[in-house]
Amino acid sequence: MRVRLQARTFSLALSGVVAAAVLSSPFTAAAAPVKKVLVVGMDGLNWAKVVSANAPNLDALAAGGSLGESLLYCPSVAASSSGPGWSTIATGVWPDKHGVKDNSFAGKQYATYPDFLTRLERVNPAYRTYSAVDWAVLHSQGTFSSSIDTRVTYDGDRDGYVVSDEKITADTVRNLRDGNPDASFVYLGNTDVVAHASGTGAPYAAAIEKQDAQLGQLLGAVKARPTYANEDWLVVVATDHGHNNPGGGHGGCGVSDERRTFVLAKGSGIAAGARPVDTRLADVSATVFNHLGVAADPAWKLDSKPVSVRSRDAFDSLYGSLSARVDETGIPATVKGWTHTAPAGWSVDRSRMPSGGVTEWRGWSFTTDEFWTRAQASQERENAMRTRGVFAVADSDEFADKTGGTSFDSTLVSPAYPVTAGGGVTLNYVTHYLQEGSQTGDVSVSFNGGADQLVKRYSADARAKAESLPVTVPAGATSMVVKFRYHNANNNWYWAIDDLRVG
Repeated sequence: MRVRLQARTFSLALSGVVAAAVLSSPFTAAAAPVKKVLVVGMDGLNWAKVVSANAPNLDALAAGGSLGESLLYCPSVAASSSGPGWSTIATGVWPDKHGVKDNSFAGKQYATYPDFLTRLERVNPAYRTYSAVDWAVLHSQGTFSSSIDTRVTYDGDRDGYVVSDEKITADTVRNLRDGNPDASFVYLGNTDVVAHASGTGAPYAAAIEKQDAQLGQLLGAVKARPTYANEDWLVVVATDHGHNNPGGGHGGCGVSDERRTFVLAKGSGIAAGARPVDTRLADVSATVFNHLGVAADPAWKLDSKPVSVRSRDAFDSLYGSLSARVDETGIPATVKGWTHTAPAGWSVDRSRMPSGGVTEWRGWSFTTDEFWTRAQASQERENAMRTRGVFAVADSDEFADKTGGTSFDSTLVSPAYPVTAGGGVTLNYVTHYLQEGSQTGDVSVSFNGGADQLVKRYSADARAKAESLPVTVPAGATSMVVKFRYHNANNNWYWAIDDLRVG
């Protein structure tokens, strides 16, 4: 549950007014479309319930834009709660960076990882920024900072979220229609309150429909602007977490509806009807920056990418050919999420694997967050949060759940990459490795088909980590293959690999 506050505040920070004069006035036509952004946060919104409700505005955004659904992390990284969820949306980084693990906001690192509106102010104070919330801690805790030009704060816990959402909507409609914000964040919270009180049944559907109508008012205000014809608007809708179905509630773990999130975006450069498998909750900020033409500084260390940009990971090409369960009877038969077939150019060596064990995990397999975490919940699989779409897994723990699933030893082999003799390359990839016992994870390279050369050995946890390993290319080498060997494993946790890039 969210923190209850006793006071309502209304504050307007106008420090950017003078700088804002640099930009065109609300009634000045621009030679090129002026980029604008509206981000709407809807707390605790299960997209499956949107589909079954009467929500024409959300439906229209989904039909005309990109809808990327994904699952949240779990403890020990963070709870599926509002504090971590909105912090991830605002900052564009995961909880291991922004520091918010629950609704206490203890450990927050907003000074290092500020919200996307604050970053815009730092890039160019002439940007007119606006945030309106009725969960007041999003302002008081600094999730959306005091650097934002205009902040509107109500207390939904005291005054009720139905009333506060209506006030937030009315204030934002006036600002969108009559003011000239460049980037706005608007928070609506009643769906979360209703789900906690009544579950995800009829009252929740009614709350969704009311919130959808409020979204319609915001979109109407955008279109009513005198300069709308000369503007290029990006609209993003996202949620911080889902709710258990049908009883409601969230904050725990397991593969359930409480972990389900989405990022919905419509605007120029975003394909209508897109359903990307590689979108994650952290992608809101990069999507905003991309639309406004703001280059994300590598020093920001974002975990975010624009929703219009597809990952270059070959594993994602397997998504349409994934299979349903074979031995993993705890996974619903409707969930397709694994294959042994490697993408073009890749291969898997299973020659050292025994004949028994759980079929899905016999050697390196290719899977999704949904399928893999359903195999066994609450064992940190959920926290491979930097993987996207389809990724590779060597899971000796699950493999051992059927007779004969011992002595796991398998190697994932990349295509051959061209290299320049005498130079250097860097291996970039995402890893999620948990150590138990004597198993090891070896990263090696082979030049021109020669002997394997060890680059890195994992024998301790390396969770949700983006690796960057330098490799020296020997004289005479023209090609290089990368190998990931998981061995000496007997019911000893797992190793996940994603997004290998050689540069």
